[in-house]
Amino acid sequence: MMDLAAIFHQARVPMCCALDQDTLQITLRTGPEVDSVQLIYADPYEAGIAGGEESWEGRRMAMQPSFRLEHSRLWQAVLRPPYRRLRYCFALQQGQETWYYYEDGLRPVLQLDARVQCFAMPWMNPADCIAPPDWVRHTVWYQIFPDRFCRGGSGRAADQPWRKGPVTNAQRFGGDLAGITAKLPYLARLGISGLYLNPIFLAASVHKYDTADYTRIDPDFGCEEDFRQLVHAAHDQGIRVMVDAVFNHCGPHFGPWRDVVAHGPHSPYWSWFFVHRWPFEEGDTRDGRYYSFAFHGGMPKLNTNLPAVQDYLIGLCESWVRQYDIDAIRFDVGNEISHDFLRRLRVRLKAIKPGLYLLGEIWHDAPAWLEGDEYDAVMHYPLQSALRRFFEDESQPAQAFGWDVARCMSVYAPQVNTAQFILLDSHDTIRLRSRVRSEDEYWQQLAALFTLPGSPCVYYGTEVVLEGGPDPDCRRCMPWDELDTPAGQASCQTLRTLIALRRQEPALQGGEIAFLDGPERLVRYRRGSVRPLEVCLNAGREPEAPAPTGEVLFARGWDGSRLAPGGVLICRV
Repeated sequence: MMDLAAIFHQARVPMCCALDQDTLQITLRTGPEVDSVQLIYADPYEAGIAGGEESWEGRRMAMQPSFRLEHSRLWQAVLRPPYRRLRYCFALQQGQETWYYYEDGLRPVLQLDARVQCFAMPWMNPADCIAPPDWVRHTVWYQIFPDRFCRGGSGRAADQPWRKGPVTNAQRFGGDLAGITAKLPYLARLGISGLYLNPIFLAASVHKYDTADYTRIDPDFGCEEDFRQLVHAAHDQGIRVMVDAVFNHCGPHFGPWRDVVAHGPHSPYWSWFFVHRWPFEEGDTRDGRYYSFAFHGGMPKLNTNLPAVQDYLIGLCESWVRQYDIDAIRFDVGNEISHDFLRRLRVRLKAIKPGLYLLGEIWHDAPAWLEGDEYDAVMHYPLQSALRRFFEDESQPAQAFGWDVARCMSVYAPQVNTAQFILLDSHDTIRLRSRVRSEDEYWQQLAALFTLPGSPCVYYGTEVVLEGGPDPDCRRCMPWDELDTPAGQASCQTLRTLIALRRQEPALQGGEIAFLDGPERLVRYRRGSVRPLEVCLNAGREPEAPAPTGEVLFARGWDGSRLAPGGVLICRV
């Protein structure tokens, strides 16, 4: 019998999604037992103006099976409604059983009249089409924690010698903007085309997420001219630059906050924050004295609902774009900033630079922020979790890899998936090498990163397999001398090869992906329809024979017929 409870559709993104102003994608979820699905559709006004007793016949289109999830299946149809609007329902079949699915429920008989409520795409407004900047899907990012990357002489003197091994947030090693600028030719040779910098504006800490002045480059890193030179030099190397905006909260030395601490309700900035008692002592906020980030008393939460705060922060972003010509902004704690603020910010920033990339730091599924009127993408931590879960749990079959990756992709419009910022580690997480069991698994996960849909980012030091525990130990100094060792040269070349593959192959820059059956823990998936590629990852304990055909583009643990445990094979189909 058909599992009727598994059948689901909503006439909204991502299940009813305009791919462009003329093309509509419809997605339906069913149980895995369903044999076939047809889309029944017509123009809403084909039989007359709604409200009468009109009935309509509709045309039928076979929906194609798309992603298979663990307990369900997705079906898709892509069509071009001639008048950019659509009325539709679904016919589902399993064996001799047929059901018809409408907006107001399931019925065993087809009804196309006023007694049922069909799904509708009222009008495909061009302005409502989700359209992240196209350049992002071609970009490979490199994340830098400025204090730990390279000394160039533009910042203040360090209080610690440059060294290997564990670090804390109380230590300052003197990495700066000039150091990053000096290494741009190296990054370009590596294949990097996007640079993501952790905060560079004035703050008391090493990490700079406690902003004191959003208008000043922190002297630890240099001055405004140093940053202008960095962006200009990066652009000359074909590298775009993204800055970190900390707008959910400020630091304890931010001028408006100091005024509130001093004057309480009499301060003109009182409503900029969420203070519930005054006077108060700054400290842990679990008692509710004021709202702050993660109960941290030194990071009071900004009221991004307030028009005055919105105007101030939007003005800052406008000045960064105009003054420095940055290409992207990443918004820290991006899920706690008000939706109203983000909608206003997007309109004003895109008016200045339409191709500006707006990225939210959100660690969970975030469809509400990605419908085309707020962020362009988010940091795709759910995808990172899916990869980690598969590789760390050896009981997971190869199909589980596809189920989990497909689930991550099914949350968003296709054009969003190609712009998602995908990553395996960052300044907030344990480093990849310190959580995988072997170097083979390290390169398997990186191979997945560069061959899955999205805009991949590597954390500085990935090219030399840098280790590091949870924050703050993941923020170690870049070990430049390791690049000159045989091991460093080999790992750097391997990463360079993966980056080049990602940038050169159009199949890896779109959103098409098909997960193929594989034995045990042999993951197989195919990318693209024109010059397609096949990716094989042997996460099992025995050699496997994936029997690929075509040119081998990248391989580890491949002897020409069998793929060793921990092996990677990428070939042209």
